Amino acid sequence: MEVEILARVQFAFTIAFHYIYPPLSIGLGLVMVAMEGLYLKTGNVLYEKMTRFYTRIFALIFGIGVATGIVMEFEFGTNWATYSRYVGDVFGSALAAEGIFAFALESGFLGVLLFGWNKVSPRVHFFSTVMVTLGSMFSAIWIVVANSWQQTPAGYHIVGTGLNARAEITDFWAMVFNPSSVDRVIHVWIGSFLAGAFLVLSISAYYILKGKFQDFARASFKIALVLATVSGLAQLFAGHRSADIVAKYQPAKLAALEGHFDSLGTGDMYLVGYIDKKAQKTHGIRIPGGLSFLTHGDFKAPIRGLRSFKPDDRPKALNVTFQSYHIMIACGMAMIALTLYACWLWYKRKLFDKRWLLLLFAWAVILPQVANQAGWYAAETGRQPWVVYGLLRTSDALSKSVTANQVIFSLVLFSLVYTLLFILFIYLLNKKIKHGPYSTGDIDHSPRHKTMAGEFEGI
Repeated sequence: MEVEILARVQFAFTIAFHYIYPPLSIGLGLVMVAMEGLYLKTGNVLYEKMTRFYTRIFALIFGIGVATGIVMEFEFGTNWATYSRYVGDVFGSALAAEGIFAFALESGFLGVLLFGWNKVSPRVHFFSTVMVTLGSMFSAIWIVVANSWQQTPAGYHIVGTGLNARAEITDFWAMVFNPSSVDRVIHVWIGSFLAGAFLVLSISAYYILKGKFQDFARASFKIALVLATVSGLAQLFAGHRSADIVAKYQPAKLAALEGHFDSLGTGDMYLVGYIDKKAQKTHGIRIPGGLSFLTHGDFKAPIRGLRSFKPDDRPKALNVTFQSYHIMIACGMAMIALTLYACWLWYKRKLFDKRWLLLLFAWAVILPQVANQAGWYAAETGRQPWVVYGLLRTSDALSKSVTANQVIFSLVLFSLVYTLLFILFIYLLNKKIKHGPYSTGDIDHSPRHKTMAGEFEGI
């Protein structure tokens, strides 16, 4: 197998595994802010129990996320030396900003969040929870800015020629606010909110189905349901905005996402289907002119198709791009349908009456993870054959000295280590969930809880 393919597989595996955790920490952090804020406002001890419990889960997620994220930076140097030299100034600025403005903030207050419950005042602890959450969100900003610059480069000029060429920043803020960065940051944030909210929904649904910690689980379910519903609906608009940016700046990617070949015809929107690459045709269920309408507000507006690009400038893995994009959308629509139906039952005071729905929510924690992974795959495979869109091809970005055997060896080792880490993560997460926020029966012996438990039935 070619070194380029192996290096891409290794990086895709590494970042896909890492990308399980940052969205969870961002979303769960926001849920914790809501829970602890409600505790400060109402004094209800259940909100404090929620925050303490999910803080323990947050710490586990944060630890695995940091451990798996460090590896990627080394891969830039080992497998992608030409790329690292080319984008070093841009990525160096963004990653330095992440360290100064995001990671330092997040890690600085993490100790207070984890160990300060009985050592600082409730307001100071709440402030630390907010700062940790903001730090995780700021971290996402700088990572997405760096990646967005690869999609829509801005604020730079090229210094040197050939293998010594590199992009040098001429306008830092133009680089930061490149054409796709703001919309992609919002898109990633909302995907993270959904990941955190659905984790809480899943755990809460599990407790309700098992008959454990009922008041705790019902209250936390409702808090997470509000965030999941709002985030799911907001993602419709954020996703549409991101697609508009793709249509304007990366037309080849848009054509690949929707399997559109004919550059003279209107663009159909496929609900499901597959691409026959050899025949240059897409088969499936479609809405005629749907892509044209979403892009230009006109069902008959022409959309530039894949045939209008040189074969070497088209994404190669068309079906991967097409299917990933549609899987992301399908998962997003499923989350919206689930949360809206649950809200309707909440309005009818029947939210927890349907066990089949609670069972769906217990397993629906997978949906935002699949959506986030599929969206990332669609964005990255759709950008090919460019690693920096229109400037540097992926085939030219490789390290010149790395061999296929070296990449295979490290890929096998990474696979083993990451598999062990994932097994450990699932084991510890399962252990914390089964243990619960406190021992069974403790809350029934709490006079303070007895005086306040009733208010949850009215939420």
